Amino acid sequence: MSHPLVSWFIVCLSRRDDPDRAPKFMKALKDLKCEGIMGNLDDGPDQHPLDPDAVEQAILDLLPPIQYDLIITHNPAGEYTRHIRHEEVGKAVINLWQTGKISSGELWSFAYEDGNKEYYPRPDENATFQRPLSKKIWLRKYNILTQTYGFEKSSFEAKTAPLTEAFWKYTAPFEVEQPVNYGGG
Repeated sequence: MSHPLVSWFIVCLSRRDDPDRAPKFMKALKDLKCEGIMGNLDDGPDQHPLDPDAVEQAILDLLPPIQYDLIITHNPAGEYTRHIRHEEVGKAVINLWQTGKISSGELWSFAYEDGNKEYYPRPDENATFQRPLSKKIWLRKYNILTQTYGFEKSSFEAKTAPLTEAFWKYTAPFEVEQPVNYGGG
């Protein structure tokens, strides 16, 4: 949202066939003036681990095969304690970048931690990059969560909308170690 002239492409690996979530994702893309696509990986509440090759293939099937300036992904250690699908996606994206199957000048992964569920996720103080959001940008983000997606103001999603965004930034694939274990996240 801070860079509206950039051409963003957002990949969501699950819930393409979800009659509730899919239209909300498409509306969010429209609101953000972005392009994007959804896949249909299992994202059920049980979060059974998926085959890493299947996650990588799902990404390759959805992501246009071009050179990107920047790829932003989930942290392979998770943004909060145990969201297996986010961890799998972060690991898969990094592996694809390291093996040259996706190409980007930089890769960023989210850098949040929750003290092993002691508190809501917050920026990891050791993150490579932290950026406070302006009130206007934060409100837009919050409104996408609460109005577009319909999460209640008391929901986990609404309560964890960060006022500061934090990332681990990498400019070369060899800089990333896997699995990454940052700050208790």
